[in-house]
Amino acid sequence: MEVRGHPCRRIFRLPAWLSALLVLSWSASPAAAESIIVEIEIDGAIGVATSDYLISGIDHAEEIGAELVIINMDTPGGLMKPMREIVQRILASTVPVAVYVTPAGARADSAGTYILLASHIAAMTPTTHLGAATPLPLIDSGPPAEGEDEPAAPASDRKVMNDAISYIRSLAERHGRNADWAESAVTEAATLTAAEALEQNVIEFVASDRAALLEALDEYSVEIAGESRTLSTAVTRIDVFEPNWRIRLLTVISNPEIVLLLGLIGLYGLMYEGWNPGAIVPGVVGAICLLLAAYALQVIPVNYAGLALIIIGVGLIVAEAYAPSFGALGLGGITAFIFGAIIMFDSGVPGFGISYVFVTGLGVVFGVVLIWLVGYLLRLRRRGAVSGRESIVGATAIAVEDFATTGKVWLEGEAWHARSAEPVTKDEKLIVTRLDGLTLDVQRAESPDTPTRK
Repeated sequence: MEVRGHPCRRIFRLPAWLSALLVLSWSASPAAAESIIVEIEIDGAIGVATSDYLISGIDHAEEIGAELVIINMDTPGGLMKPMREIVQRILASTVPVAVYVTPAGARADSAGTYILLASHIAAMTPTTHLGAATPLPLIDSGPPAEGEDEPAAPASDRKVMNDAISYIRSLAERHGRNADWAESAVTEAATLTAAEALEQNVIEFVASDRAALLEALDEYSVEIAGESRTLSTAVTRIDVFEPNWRIRLLTVISNPEIVLLLGLIGLYGLMYEGWNPGAIVPGVVGAICLLLAAYALQVIPVNYAGLALIIIGVGLIVAEAYAPSFGALGLGGITAFIFGAIIMFDSGVPGFGISYVFVTGLGVVFGVVLIWLVGYLLRLRRRGAVSGRESIVGATAIAVEDFATTGKVWLEGEAWHARSAEPVTKDEKLIVTRLDGLTLDVQRAESPDTPTRK
């Protein structure tokens, strides 16, 4: 006979309760910790905007406690100062930084090679390359002609070369990479493919994509601030770091072609405002564009002799409109503008050159537009006033009726009261000599005292 609530029955129920508790605790246990990977893109020449963007990205990674920063790089090189700022920030980072040359066909030339060697982890996609890190001012036109001795390099050039060699060797040695090849990248502009770089101990990984790179980096140890750290990249969340509006604006206006456009628009806007006071909008737009262009000129390499040629070219084009010379001044101005633009941005720094086709087309188009604009404004000025009191005195009116002393005339689409010292017949042409309130003083058009418009 079954007895409810018997102690033995309660004892038999204990295993079932324990099993249920184990199942619940296992299902409620947290999943494996998720690592945050901050991803930064360098695509194009390395300049001030690139430096600001990358430094902000590493700062962001440190603030959120990211596991790793991956810099996807495809660059022809860039400016020395921003490159050194990027390198210094990578070396000081408390978060491991991996530079990944990607996508296929990408490169890490010149300044990009320094940044790659400064990173804690160097990786490349197959069919990419790196190298050619010779400082550009030291690249000459080639070896001496046969029979000529090798000219001695100036002391300043030797100083720049030795500084570059020491710098790139120190970056390579810091992470146990091939410092001898790094030196040849400076002295001989040597380059390597991804496979060759891996074989010669210049990089650590060759990975076909980001997933393959993260898989290879899982449980990989890197040294940060003198301490070894093991990466955990099996379960990750990718945080793509986007540049803010200021960096985006700086990136756009740092393009030499955009700088040239901004300068011309600003110049034209101020010229139009000067010739047509009160227009306001052209003056405001012109001032803003000129200020943006002036700011951009502070962060990109320029030759100010070229800028002077551009100013002279614009002056000659304006002179053509004031004093027509059958195209001589205009053609000289366009030519000076084109050569000035080419010289102005002929720095030799990768990514900061300008297209000759673009400059030529822009010079011709804007030269023709400027000549037309100046000529049009001069014609308007010579035409005189077209409204107000100045436009009425000297204008031609038509008599609406016959009158001896006072009557009505038709002027500018309106009927006016008019006074005349001599009889007037209907439809006769009359010249306005004076405006008295709303009454016009008129006289016959053929009168010898007839006033003319100024």
